[in-house]
Amino acid sequence: MPYFIGLDVGTTGAKAVLINEKGTLCGQTTEEYPMSTPKPLWCEQDPEEWWNASVKAFRQILKSKNIQSDQVKGIGLTGQMHGLVLLDENGNVLRPCIMWNDQRTAKQCEEITQRIGNKTLLELIANPVLPGFTLPKLLWVRKQEPGIYEKIKHILLPKDYVRYKLTGVYATDVSDASGMAMLDVANRKWSDRILREFEIPGVWLPRLFESVEITGNITEDATKQSGLSEGTPVAAGGGDQAAGAVGCGVVSPGIVSITIGTSGVVFAHSDMMAVEPEGKLHSFCHAVPDSWHLMGVTLAAGGSLRWYRDTFGNGEKYDALLDKAQRVNPGADGVFFLPYLAGERTPYPDPNAQGAFFGLTLRHDRNHFIRAVLEGVAYSLRDCLELMKAIDIPIRQIRLSGGGAKSLLWRQIISDVINQEVVTLNSTEGAPYGAALLASVGTGYYSTVEEICEAAIEIGDRNEPDKANIGIYDNAYHLYRQLYPALKEPFVKNTTLLTGGV
Repeated sequence: MPYFIGLDVGTTGAKAVLINEKGTLCGQTTEEYPMSTPKPLWCEQDPEEWWNASVKAFRQILKSKNIQSDQVKGIGLTGQMHGLVLLDENGNVLRPCIMWNDQRTAKQCEEITQRIGNKTLLELIANPVLPGFTLPKLLWVRKQEPGIYEKIKHILLPKDYVRYKLTGVYATDVSDASGMAMLDVANRKWSDRILREFEIPGVWLPRLFESVEITGNITEDATKQSGLSEGTPVAAGGGDQAAGAVGCGVVSPGIVSITIGTSGVVFAHSDMMAVEPEGKLHSFCHAVPDSWHLMGVTLAAGGSLRWYRDTFGNGEKYDALLDKAQRVNPGADGVFFLPYLAGERTPYPDPNAQGAFFGLTLRHDRNHFIRAVLEGVAYSLRDCLELMKAIDIPIRQIRLSGGGAKSLLWRQIISDVINQEVVTLNSTEGAPYGAALLASVGTGYYSTVEEICEAAIEIGDRNEPDKANIGIYDNAYHLYRQLYPALKEPFVKNTTLLTGGV
């Protein structure tokens, strides 16, 4: 039987999933790696850690399922978006990757926006420039690390570094490239104006592909390290959110996904290019050829609960924390949490935004804090949905995925907060599962992404909003919406104190 592997070069580890030709999930494995925060607002990783974890994941999934390497007919790649990977003329890594959640580039974003203008940026790249994006990171390296900048010959995204190690090819796909702030998203090509304005050689950038296209084949050297068969085709794949949307079947208008991983993402398919007037939603190319998507992002969704567990959880597992949250009334008895632990994207593109608890009194305990974290993330996700509704994006069904979707309580809170049914799916593996589906199309086993999604994806559990909670959450949401504007300036002042103005 033919099999396909999807690999997700994620924030915390490399995850490989194995599917058969019917799209059925047959196995998965994860190899973790660390993240470095050497200075306030900085987040970095060593690309070699990705590669080492990836080859271990490939070998482990083949071994655990007793699959011969020649039974694997294609590999699909996905991964964390926006990360800046710099290589020299020999393909050697020049410095640690500056990651998607790194917030050091506020000044570079201001410079880009001042030189181009907000309106023109939306026309050129369909998005404002945010600190997580790749271009401002490149300009930061130019200014702060000129010796490294002078050696640059190739710029890659995280998953595409693993592709290079697998195939020897410098390539990316249009969905992942959309988040670099260098792509003409409407026309699915690099923006000549952006490259010219900031004096970036086009030869540094990887070749662009649609997500289902084959970019190269496993080399002899990669075979020795990974255990995969030499010559196995590698599909372009997609950024983690676009691939995850494929894994959720978000490949036609009206179906919207909410993914609760480290970040939280609200994702809607569009057959036509669409832009939120103020650029508060990302407008990117989709992993489905010749289509686009709109996306809202809260940077610390599951990451907020993980932070609470690691900081205040006293070694408790997630299930124990969620059980404590279950004991608290909807609305957390007046406790609110702003989930801006890593700055924010939607609807506030603000690297200075910070996490905060509000409304504490002597009557509150740890259980209220936990529930407030879950609800604060749900409010932030509603922010994204409200923006989509405002520009008439159809929302017929909402599909939940990611680690947070495994919690019945969190699913119910989200359903109550947005006042809409939410559903889960037969597969919860998201991005790597979607990458494997893309590989099945790229290798010709299916003719379209829509065809494999229809064959493989099924609805699982359903959560209807609790009528008793809708009014409670609606009132709470409107108070939540007042908190960021009140704290915006204090956030800036606090960041200045923290960084010394650097």
